[in-house]
Amino acid sequence: MDGPNPIYRPVARLVRGVPVSDGAGVRLNRLIGTPQLEDVDPFLMLDEFRSDDAADYIAGFPDHPHRGFETVTYMLAGRMRHADNRGHEGRLDAGSVQWMTAGRGIVHSEMPEQENGLMWGFQLWVNLPGKDKMTTPRYQEIPPEQIPTAALPGGVTVKVIAGAIAGVRGPINGIATDPTMFDIALPANGRFSVSLPKGHSVFLYPFIGDVEVGEPATRLAHGHIALLGEGGAVAIKAPQGEARVLLVAGRPLGEPVARYGPFVMNTPQEIRQAVTDYQLGRF
Repeated sequence: MDGPNPIYRPVARLVRGVPVSDGAGVRLNRLIGTPQLEDVDPFLMLDEFRSDDAADYIAGFPDHPHRGFETVTYMLAGRMRHADNRGHEGRLDAGSVQWMTAGRGIVHSEMPEQENGLMWGFQLWVNLPGKDKMTTPRYQEIPPEQIPTAALPGGVTVKVIAGAIAGVRGPINGIATDPTMFDIALPANGRFSVSLPKGHSVFLYPFIGDVEVGEPATRLAHGHIALLGEGGAVAIKAPQGEARVLLVAGRPLGEPVARYGPFVMNTPQEIRQAVTDYQLGRF
């Protein structure tokens, strides 16, 4: 699928995650949205939450607002109950995905529906183009059985959340940034490659094991995120044992970003309006 002589994307930056606390005291590993890596246009933030100590997550994320971007929650283990001020409510189980387009504004909560055990997953923030920032909020909620898996040569499997590979297309649709989101499982000595649109931003995060990226290879250790450079294809191998990698790509927006907590707009004036609208209960 990559042609006879693909140009593999090199690793442009390697950044280690930063421990943070958010919500009502949930402990997170922040990978994008730090002083070391402020954003990867169109991606604004990436958090990994992973703990089997309830004290690290039980307080959850009580009611909080969003405007002007999208939140993507991918659960690997545990259960999370979500509800919003529009009457929408549901539960995210292990293996499920919620892609929420906050648009013009929503107030919601995300609270663990368990008192013990492992809680593990990711939340990704994806920017919206200026023309879509005030769109009507919507959800795409995908249970685990509706996330297809592509079986590739050499025992590699890919859960396809967004985008497509080997004729398998993910269920997420209608997103302005044309995203790709794969959960890639590689056996020991497994190899993976895929062509992605030139010009798209691409990052990789190995959440189990270490991998090597590109040719010539650059080592990417667990706990680090790799921002890839220009090229047509991504190559990953797992020379030291089994590995799982989150691969995310998307079309950069190239627009000015004005950001204040949970509000992401294009201008400071729009941020002030968002704060006013929230304070007046207009979300």
